[in-house]
Formats: sequence, structure tokens, C-alpha cells
Amino acid sequence: MTRYTRRTRRTLQVTGVGVAALLALSACSSGSDSSSKKDSSSASKDSAKKVTGTVTVFAAASLKESFTTLGKDFEKAHPGTKVTFSFSGSDTLAASITGGAPADVFAAASPKTMAIVTDKKDAATAPSTFVRNQLEIATLPGNPDKVASLKDLTKSGLKVVLCDKTVPCGAAAQKALDASKLKLTPASYEQDVKSALTKVELKEADAAVVYKTDVKAAGGKVDGVEFPESANAINDYPIALLKDAPNAAAAKEFIALVQSAEGQKVLTAAGFLKP
Repeated sequence: MTRYTRRTRRTLQVTGVGVAALLALSACSSGSDSSSKKDSSSASKDSAKKVTGTVTVFAAASLKESFTTLGKDFEKAHPGTKVTFSFSGSDTLAASITGGAPADVFAAASPKTMAIVTDKKDAATAPSTFVRNQLEIATLPGNPDKVASLKDLTKSGLKVVLCDKTVPCGAAAQKALDASKLKLTPASYEQDVKSALTKVELKEADAAVVYKTDVKAAGGKVDGVEFPESANAINDYPIALLKDAPNAAAAKEFIALVQSAEGQKVLTAAGFLKP
């Protein structure tokens, strides 16, 4: 055998080993890619899991503007969902829930009204405070009656509207009046804070004790007057998933949005205080 033949055979052997190594490497790489594709596919399936359907939220009237905004944000983030709201006095909503009205979430304007629901064991989760709210006096634009304090509301001839004492805003107003040892006979007691505010907006009343958030939402339709006694009558707002929620999965996601940094940003922009 010639030297050239031996050299050629060795070269072929080395080349064969190199090809085998490359094939082995390719197989490993192929396996890795396959595994990676499986992981990616699995992640894709997980991300595809999404909430759908209607979420029914019973919420205090003072949450109307901010919750409506959050509802739209939720629907945008979760295509295929729809958030419907029932805004009213918290006591009225609580009575509806304990009476069997179908709802997924309850957001009340006070722990006392939330307790109506929890005492009947109609909540699936423990209530969690997500915001707080403080009272303010709403007057006619320009404050023509020169209302500057809570005491000024007791002036003779001034037509003042309060929320009913069973409603959180009414209970808070009464607490502030009692602490100041003031007696006030309102022109009317309203069933929710928006109704009280509307009386002033329509000039059917000279002033009303409402929340800061309501004064802010009304824009130029009313003027707001702060009073120090309100600091002793701040309401905590609790939220809870309801026991027989028709769409519990989506309801949990909505509550999570309310409690998130994004949700808190919307609520504080509306004038609510952080919990």
C-alpha cells in the first residue's frame, strides 16, 4: 500500500468521525429545539387561557365614574368580556344581594353595609378595603349663600339635602354633625349620594353633604366646601367576591384590577383616598 493511500484512508476516517460528531450535535440541537417548541407551545396555551363573559358589579353610587372607567379598561384587557354595573345606595344593593339578586362583585361605601352581606354569608371572600372617601359640602356654583362651614348649613332659610342615615354618606354626615353638636333638619333625605348631588345641580337645593369625589365629578355644576369635621367621618370602601357569583373567574380579575396600581391610579384621580 502506498503512502498516499494510507494518508487518504486516515483522512477519510477523520472526516467520518467529524461527520458523526456533527450529526450527533445536530440531533441534540433538534431535540433541544423540539423541547423549546413544546415549552413555547405550552406557554402559548397558558396565555390563551382567558376570562370571558359578563361580570355583574354592584357598586356604591359614588363609584360610578371611576368604576365605569375601570370597566372599559377591563373589557379592553380581556376581549370577550362585558362589565355591567348597578350603582345605588350601598344599603339598597346589600338588600338586593341578600334577597337573591345575581351579582359577581359587591363594592360598598362602608364596612357596615358590607356586613349586611357577610352576615348572611353571601360573600365568597373576606371584604378588602380598596379606597376611602371624605365628605364635602356641595353648593350652588359661586357659593351664593357663602357657606364656609358645617355650621353654616344650619342657617335659617337654607335648603340643605342629606343622604338618608341608612346610606353610608348619610351616616357619615350625621356622625360629623353629632361630633360638632349641630342639629340640621334637611329639606329631604336622599337614597344615594348622586341623588343628593343632583338636587344641587338642578338648583332644587342650596347645598348638600356629599363626597369629595362627587363634587369633583360634577365639575362646574357645583362648588365644593371642605370642613374639618369630615376628617372624623371618613368611609372605608370594601370590595368582595359574592358567594354565588355567576362568573367568579372574571369577577376575581376585576377585583384584582380595582386593587392594582392601575386601578388605584384611576380611583385617586377621581378624588378617592388610598386605603
